[in-house]
Amino acid sequence: MLRVAQIAPNIFPVPPDHHGGTERVVHDLSTALRSLGVELTLFGSSDSATDLPRVGDYPSLAALERQYGRVAPGVPAALDALQLEALRERLDAFDIIHCHGEFAHAALLGERRRHSLTTIHWRVDELDRALFFQGFPDLPVAAISAAQAAGIPESNRAGIVHHGIDRTRYALRVTPDDHVAFVGRMTDQKRPDVAIRVARAAGLPIRLGGTIDVGNPDYFDARVRPLLGPDATYLGPVDDARKDELLGGARALLFPIDWPEPFGLVMIEAMACGTPVVAWDRGSVPEIVEDGVTGFIVSTEAEAVAALARIGQLDRAGIRRRFEARFTAERMARDYLALYHRLLAA
Repeated sequence: MLRVAQIAPNIFPVPPDHHGGTERVVHDLSTALRSLGVELTLFGSSDSATDLPRVGDYPSLAALERQYGRVAPGVPAALDALQLEALRERLDAFDIIHCHGEFAHAALLGERRRHSLTTIHWRVDELDRALFFQGFPDLPVAAISAAQAAGIPESNRAGIVHHGIDRTRYALRVTPDDHVAFVGRMTDQKRPDVAIRVARAAGLPIRLGGTIDVGNPDYFDARVRPLLGPDATYLGPVDDARKDELLGGARALLFPIDWPEPFGLVMIEAMACGTPVVAWDRGSVPEIVEDGVTGFIVSTEAEAVAALARIGQLDRAGIRRRFEARFTAERMARDYLALYHRLLAA
């Protein structure tokens, strides 16, 4: 039996309560791998509510911030060091070590790097990642989209695996309500302000769910709050049940990103509900959205307004079928399992 360690970030519990796409993917991947017969061990925070075999004696950063408020800048690094020490003590217990973050694990793994896999759930075109790849050219890295893979050096590329989610989490809703939805961090990368303008121009109410970005907390007050009103409602963070209701009831999900999105998990969450996606042509979007089938790919606000006028032409049951064919956790797990076996055979 293949023995695999999944090393989750320490920011949120696994699975997360609200925000935390990486932790959500790690949980769904781990659960699906276990169902395929993998002996799976999750390295995750002590506040993780999961029945997966787990190693981790310390709470997540989110739990510490709830308890103490703002914590010292070094706390995330301390949590990572404690987690890596727990991994170091157990390195020989695993055939594959799959890390979902960066950076210190690469040094810890040493000669075990060739039988490891790293998935980076963020953009890879910034200086910190460039230094990381330069220092560890033998570290196998799985990209989460072809768009992301283009920024990963060839020596590191182990393959591309699109995210998937538990197929039972969201239900198809054939007849939506009148609103459109935005779900994501309230940040200038995700542009909820653009989503509000587009919905308003299309004459549709919009409901927005997501956390206020800790890295840019002033953005919400300066750019989003002034646009809120009876036709534009901010719901705050949304858990799975509220997200199912919000996305399933929406005529469309607006995804007006302004950065090189490495994947965009909310797009496939919407598709799981049968909800079409109107997304800006950046990053991974052309890989995830099938234009004219699961949504529309646009480049401007005017194009997005026009797309909303045509959104009723798309078959919501057909969108759900495309989700089941392309973006389930089972498919993701099979793809990663094939990568693990290739690494072990190399």
